[in-house]
Amino acid sequence: MRDRRGITAAVAKGAQPPEAVPSADPDERVWRLEARGDELEASERKLATERNILRKAAKYLAGETNW
Repeated sequence: MRDRRGITAAVAKGAQPPEAVPSADPDERVWRLEARGDELEASERKLATERNILRKAAKYLAGETNW
């Protein structure tokens, strides 16, 4: 299941992914940090959307119970 989410076994065990190796070029490091920030923001938006869907589903299903 971790492979499906994009997490390899090496990363899951605590090894650093290749892109985490520090670079000697400060501009490249800034670019990588900005790219990582963009990835995290996209992930946050996706999780917020999923959370809202689950809230709406729970509210709907709570209203459907007749016991």
